[in-house]
Amino acid sequence: MTLKTKILPVTALRQNCSIIWCDETNHGAIVDPGGDVEKIISAVEEINMTPKLVLITHAHMDHAGGAAATAEHFAVPIEGPHIDDKFLVDALPHQGKMYDLPGCRVYEPQRWLQAGDSIKFGNIVLDVLHCPGHTPGHVVFYDKTTDMAFVGDVIFKGSIGRTDFIMGNHEDLIHSIRETLFPLGENVTFVPGHGPTSTFGEERKNNPYVGDDVVG
Repeated sequence: MTLKTKILPVTALRQNCSIIWCDETNHGAIVDPGGDVEKIISAVEEINMTPKLVLITHAHMDHAGGAAATAEHFAVPIEGPHIDDKFLVDALPHQGKMYDLPGCRVYEPQRWLQAGDSIKFGNIVLDVLHCPGHTPGHVVFYDKTTDMAFVGDVIFKGSIGRTDFIMGNHEDLIHSIRETLFPLGENVTFVPGHGPTSTFGEERKNNPYVGDDVVG
């Protein structure tokens, strides 16, 4: 049993929507469908995967703006983020207007997530980690069997998430990265919200904002 991943950049902000699935059952989930919903639907159909969930790391419009439409199309529930991002979920239409991203709608998740929760589809079980800082309710999804993490906008290859948005907190973000993510192990590959994948080991060595030489 292996977790399969297809990374699909969506919206003008090139946000990484991750289509993930169990290779044994072909059941899967769609992580952060921020927009370009028809593009996401086409990608899912091409893979011939059966979505069971829509998962949201945090409620900025480029990650959550297309959640309602995607979930409705596939008739699946939405889970996430943490309830501390509810104010951002409620503001999705306003966010969309501000950044000229059409179709951003408020949604009601089946479950607000918190640290220690599990996500299940097919034979896959993902651990939920609460990683505030970029937003207060940001969560990360981690598959320990393949050492793969879907980190939203917490950390990027060579960078970290912004904390100058409403309710952002730089100290919380650094703590989330150093104390929650890095202890998962240097071999963990992560899919960020934007840009290429990396590993926590690579970022501990070379990230100019949160590497060991800077913070350790």
